[in-house]
Amino acid sequence: MTERTIIPSDELIGKWIDTDEGGPNVISRIATRAAQWGADQELEACCEWLVSEGWFKYEHEAVEDLRAARRSKPPRLKEQALEALAHILNNSSTQLGADTIRRALEALPE
Repeated sequence: MTERTIIPSDELIGKWIDTDEGGPNVISRIATRAAQWGADQELEACCEWLVSEGWFKYEHEAVEDLRAARRSKPPRLKEQALEALAHILNNSSTQLGADTIRRALEALPE
């Protein structure tokens, strides 16, 4: 395969920085986002190559199966709320944390 460099644009990095809540572990969170972005770029390139080479008879279904198998599921709302609560307890209250906890509580049965 041809060697390709996967480097996020300065604009994308700036967006990650601007949307991060700050505080401890900011570098770790942005590095994680960059790694996920790079993995997504590589997966999409692989999917395009597999389709172009005719590896799949049913292109759409096989490619979607590959994407689903290689991408982790987003955290459940309960996990998001627990993480938001930990952030509030360890740092300071944030709108993001409050919104996540509110959604989790609204999702609970009466």
